[in-house]
Amino acid sequence: MAAEIAEKSTASAKSKTSATDEAPVEEQIQFERDGHVARVWLNRPHKKNCVTVPILDRLDEIITEVDADPELRVLVIRGRGNTFCSGFDLDSLKSEFVGKSNAIDVAVKSAKVCDRLYSMKTPSVAVLEGYVTAGGFEIMISCDFAIAADDAKIGDFHINRSLFGGAGPIYRVPRMIGIRKTKELMLTGKLLSGVEAADFDLINKSAPAEQLDETVEEFISHLTDKSPFTMWLTKMTIDRSLDADTQSLMVMEHLAVGVALNSEDANEGVSAFLEKREPKWTGR
Repeated sequence: MAAEIAEKSTASAKSKTSATDEAPVEEQIQFERDGHVARVWLNRPHKKNCVTVPILDRLDEIITEVDADPELRVLVIRGRGNTFCSGFDLDSLKSEFVGKSNAIDVAVKSAKVCDRLYSMKTPSVAVLEGYVTAGGFEIMISCDFAIAADDAKIGDFHINRSLFGGAGPIYRVPRMIGIRKTKELMLTGKLLSGVEAADFDLINKSAPAEQLDETVEEFISHLTDKSPFTMWLTKMTIDRSLDADTQSLMVMEHLAVGVALNSEDANEGVSAFLEKREPKWTGR
């Protein structure tokens, strides 16, 4: 989704604008704090919330900001106008990258930002409505969880435009759904409904559109009441669970147990249970 070009700018995110919008980038990707929940809204509904380099740079900044805030325990990404994200802005792609030697920059940028999203300490939830395609699909698979409206349209889609996704389809999706189903998605360019995506094990839940908000809030309630420290530790180790042999993973597990037991939150969790009260987490 794009380039080191944006990194040459030293302007703050509030002064940045995209190549195709006059609105400041902080209006095109909105960040809200709601108690323990960080809410990010893609806000270009006139273009089905397609993204640009400045939007990706701002998302990267938000990830850093969320991870640095001990009060924020889950990140929810969603799109305004009842659609998630249809990918990278093709007007921007055509004018800035197609047929040019810097074209690979769009893959480097998108992969870097999506991997930061995947690897962040705070768990993330993608809320899917309308189109979830190409770059939007890549953002979705980089989140820890995904919840969709039954009538969402979800798929890689790149092959329909003779393009190739550069931010995770070949290393995230097979781990989620296996090789055969990954080939079915990527080689056909087909779009799945929310119901079908749940059956594919591509997302966690699907719900009727009128029940989507309630489903999301119920789901994230089971994340915001946990120790942020242990959430990070558990998430980090699970993310590595398919990348090493069993003996190496056992060593990592042993070390994680030791780190957890030495934490303030573990002491608080055990004490709260024994004292029959709710724990008060410090995130340490």
